[in-house]
This record gives sequence, structure tokens and C-alpha cells, in this order.
Amino acid sequence: MPKQLAVLFIHGVGSQDPLFADPMAADILGRFAARAQLSHAAAADALVFQSVYWAPVLAAKESRLWAKLHEGADLAYLSLRRFMVNFAADAIAYQPLPGEANAYEDIHACFADSIADLARRAGPDTPLVVIAHSLGTAIASNYLYDLQASPARIAAGRSDLVPAKVRAKIGRTPLEQGETLAWLFTMGSPIALWSLRYEHPEFGVPIRVPAPAFASGRPALRCGWINIFDKDDVIGYPLKSLYPDAILEDARVNAGSWLTSWNPLSHDAYWTDADVTGKIARELAEFWKAL
Repeated sequence: MPKQLAVLFIHGVGSQDPLFADPMAADILGRFAARAQLSHAAAADALVFQSVYWAPVLAAKESRLWAKLHEGADLAYLSLRRFMVNFAADAIAYQPLPGEANAYEDIHACFADSIADLARRAGPDTPLVVIAHSLGTAIASNYLYDLQASPARIAAGRSDLVPAKVRAKIGRTPLEQGETLAWLFTMGSPIALWSLRYEHPEFGVPIRVPAPAFASGRPALRCGWINIFDKDDVIGYPLKSLYPDAILEDARVNAGSWLTSWNPLSHDAYWTDADVTGKIARELAEFWKAL
């Protein structure tokens, strides 16, 4: 069996299907096979896919909120309003509240469960590839940052950034500990807006991609954080100007069809856009061959 890659998908805001990543996974698989000159079966052995489906954590409460807001009111731009409720409500609810059970813990617990499944299926030392969209990019960044920063904090007698509920779900394998992180692809990321929360240093400290444990001994291997954005997507922004040493590349695309590629609706078009899947597949195929 060829060397495997563990590929983890994280969705963004709004109502989501449990199979949200299947179309992208299928497209990446086909393009990866062609680039790596593999049969479809061999490519399917090489790429092990797993999704973080966190939508149910907030879905019921969000639906009740929308019903209350919409009740007895004649509101214009209902579709746009629903999107804004989805985005703002999810983003606000996700913020951690010290000392209280909250969505941050519950969503990160879903993340931990998904990575545990991935480690069982792909193997404990398999290189990790994370593909995240919208609010999911902030979730992925926070989850991995908590893993990366906590050991030094604990050694210094400070608190563990990983909530106890989440820590209990994280196994001891290098993959689950984030030590095999090789790639992060962010699509339509609002992380630039989240950076305003931090003053020292300005715009905060980005996660390290690849993880130091994975990068050690592999100085010539191309991997890292690629941020994919569409200029018409008002939620997704370039990140290399904020974090020049952390971002391997800001990759600009024109996501979507003739209906969506020229306007803010491009925010939801990354998942099935050929430029996006082609970029990811090319990078992973060359990476896999280099391994």
C-alpha cells in the first residue's frame, strides 16, 4: 500500500448535510490520481478522508432563533438575513465563555472525535491535511493552536488551553496530538477579522504549519498553509500580509459559476470549484510523491 495522507474536512456556517465534503473529496481524488499517475483504486488507498460535522451543535438553537426573529415581522432580504443570522450566530456562539459549558467545547469535541476516527482508519503517524471553509477555518486554527501552545503553558504552570471535555477525547497518537500536521488549506477564511481580538502581538500568533514535529528533518519538503480566497467573497480575505512567515501562499481563485463567481455568493462555491480542487490535488500529489 502506498504512503497515505489523512485528509480532514471542516465545514463553515449554516445548514449542512453530513455528506457535505463528498463532492470535493471525489473531485480531489480523481485529480490526485491523474497527477500522481495512479489508478483510482490506488489513489483511494492513498487518501483517507474524514469530515468534522459540527453543525448539529448549534443547528436546533439557530433554527429557534430564526423562527423568533422572523415571527410576526415583515422583513426584506430574507435569504441574505438568514445567511447573516447563520454566520453571526454561529460565530458569536462559538466564542469560549470561561467557566461555562459552551459551543467552543462541544464543537472541538466533535473535532477530536473526527480526528480519532481518522487516526484509527489511516494510522497514528499519517501526515495530516486539513481543508476548512469559512468559520471552519477559525475552528481548525483554534483547535490546532490549543494543541500546539498547551504543552509550553502546562510546563510553565499555566492552564491547558484544551478544554477538559476535549482533552479526554484526544488519544496519544501523533496524528491526534497534531504532530503530523503537514497541510492546512483555508477557503473563504474570516481569520483576518478574528485577529482583531489580539493586541500583543498585533493580530495574534498564527498556528505553525507544518507542525514542528513533522517539519523536523524534512526541510526541503513543500507543505504548509495555503489560503484560498475569491476577491468577490466579502467573508474571505488574504492572510499572507498579516502572517508573512506562517502562510505559504495566498491563492486567489474565481470560485463558482456565472451566477456566483462575480458576487459575494462565491463564498459558498469553493467546495465544487475546479480551480480549488485542482490546486489542492496538485499540491497533495506532489507532496505524496515526495514522501
